[in-house]
Amino acid sequence: MVNVLLITFAITLLYLSIANRLLSIIKILAFQGLLLFGVSFIELNEINSINLTFILLETIIFKTIAVPLFLNYVIKRNNISREAEPFLSNFISLVIVTLIITVTFLLSNTITDIHLNKIYFVAALSGLFTGLYIIMSRRKIITHVMGFLVIENGVFILSLAVGNEMPMLVNTGILLDLFVSVLVLGIFVNKIGDVLKDVNVDQLQNLKD
Repeated sequence: MVNVLLITFAITLLYLSIANRLLSIIKILAFQGLLLFGVSFIELNEINSINLTFILLETIIFKTIAVPLFLNYVIKRNNISREAEPFLSNFISLVIVTLIITVTFLLSNTITDIHLNKIYFVAALSGLFTGLYIIMSRRKIITHVMGFLVIENGVFILSLAVGNEMPMLVNTGILLDLFVSVLVLGIFVNKIGDVLKDVNVDQLQNLKD
């Protein structure tokens, strides 16, 4: 069942590559949070109930509900258009993300470490590199925030591979990183919207001391 959820996560990355509407990307992020909730619930069966509850609340409350609602608020607050405005066409983006997933799969087959769970490795690295690609290929600052959240989901999947050994330490760090990053970037996006009335990264060159 975990493998099915992680494969579904990889499929959402493909959909992210061709999503043009910001609301569609937010819905995908919320769905990814739901998938990570399922993976955590199934996989982390050896940890105590307190740690498990903390991790499950982190995924279902922050990743699935709070963060998507916050991003939706930022979009409405700044009157951001509903288009993600990629630099490249949807077809090229789909090809690139497909190559990312394929390369990470091939890379996992070259590693012979018996402690490595390949499906986690593929899903995590695919999330990391897809998030980086979204940041590099989209024009809007808010989309860059979304790309960062995809990267964070990849890091979370990687942490689940060792979650049974040190769950509280790993997930406390991830939760703090998620909270601070979204808060700071959200404030940044709000201020950019107040000053420039446009949250396109091309407008950042107009900023001066």
